[in-house]
Amino acid sequence: MPIKLGDPDPHVNLFELGDDGAPRSVPADEAFSGKRVPLFAVPGAFTRTCSAKHLPGFVRQAQEIRARGIDEIACVSVNDAMVLAAWGREHAAGEKVRMLSDGLGEFTRTLGLEQDMSAKGYGVRSKRYAMLIEHGKVVELHVEPPGEYGVSSAEAVVERLGE
Repeated sequence: MPIKLGDPDPHVNLFELGDDGAPRSVPADEAFSGKRVPLFAVPGAFTRTCSAKHLPGFVRQAQEIRARGIDEIACVSVNDAMVLAAWGREHAAGEKVRMLSDGLGEFTRTLGLEQDMSAKGYGVRSKRYAMLIEHGKVVELHVEPPGEYGVSSAEAVVERLGE
């Protein structure tokens, strides 16, 4: 069953590349506790729309998003932490967007936002979406229809956050 507004972040681990160059576990519920975070998910790092529009939009809009009372911007993908770190470097995500790996797909499955993209050779991936997490609870969720890009874009997030 898909996550609903008001639900807490799931208690599963995400991963990110640590300073030592090795993946480190990040409990999702702890990562967003006490913060206001727009989290966007992509089907895959280095894929067409994700690389051409989705991540670059959040990198470009990071300052404007944070100016609206946001503590952190997070990107989640069903790729390993090393792939996400490389993708983040390629797009200068740096301190602008926290790159979180859901390489095991647990976060995505727990949210009920997985999609089977086996016909394209990708396997099970995340749907494209954006959610707003406030103090560990989901307060907004915008899931893209298959093949679409709009409601989860950085521009849409900025618009929903208002002034």
